Amino acid sequence: MNVSSANVTVVLQYRDSFTEAVIKNVIVLALGIFINYINASLIHTFSKHQIFKSNPRYILFIHLVFNDMNQLTTTISLFIVTYNFRTIYVYHCCLLMVPAIMTTQNTPLNIAFIAAECYIAVCIPLRYNNLCSVKRTYIVIGIMWTCSSFSVLLDVFILFATEPLEFINSKVMCYRETLFRSKSSLKKRDASHMLFLVVVWLTLFYTYFRILFVAKAADTDAKKARNTLLLHGFQVLLCMTIYVQPMLQQVLSYFFPGSLSAIYFVLFIINQILPRFVNPIVYGLRDKTFRKYFKMHLLCTMNVHPKTTVMMRT
Repeated sequence: MNVSSANVTVVLQYRDSFTEAVIKNVIVLALGIFINYINASLIHTFSKHQIFKSNPRYILFIHLVFNDMNQLTTTISLFIVTYNFRTIYVYHCCLLMVPAIMTTQNTPLNIAFIAAECYIAVCIPLRYNNLCSVKRTYIVIGIMWTCSSFSVLLDVFILFATEPLEFINSKVMCYRETLFRSKSSLKKRDASHMLFLVVVWLTLFYTYFRILFVAKAADTDAKKARNTLLLHGFQVLLCMTIYVQPMLQQVLSYFFPGSLSAIYFVLFIINQILPRFVNPIVYGLRDKTFRKYFKMHLLCTMNVHPKTTVMMRT
């Protein structure tokens, strides 16, 4: 999901100055810590209240949050390691790349299942308890990880089956195309991207528009449903740009050949970090019930800290 091998060679000619490198690393690290702090607070809120553990919608949401935390940690680690060390050993790169790809691919799948759950709740509520039980929800989560794992582990198998031992023991710039560089892996990546893109988009379009039509037919607040649809659509668009990232990089690199470093940095922020910031807002904090308990958690945290400080002073 990164630049081609040819572009990797070109970007080395546009290394940032020391100050620019420090600024970019600090920005990425600060954003990652801030977003993961929010996500950790959401997970803590979920774990403390049984009302969420028995609801498939909140289970899918908190899995999305957990997946985002892992995705941010691995992709930011990849960014910092590649940005500062330029090359690392292939097996070290593989250990970072595998979870990064898996968690990145899980996000749109998770969103598609959340959309399907909302569709069942609104459009066929009488079958909701049968179709959306807690057990089935965890089965769905298992399906997500199976799909993403199969996709990337196939690349790992091709890597060790086709590449010479000299390459396995060598150092590379840790990008997907430089690690899984065989034609089979590249073709498989493009095919899987197209499949995920089509399946997820069709699921989202069908479920969201069906929900909107049902809201209009039931004389409920259609404007609110439309605004929710637009907000979810924007957030999904952010998450789905990962599937067209190689194409975006090539197009932007063609029009702005002297700004390759800036292009890769901006696309990294947009594709990898920004969706992880939007996910908790769209699927968690906008929910009245979850927002109420999350505020209670924050208030308790704020009340505990002053007491702790007073005790330490005493």
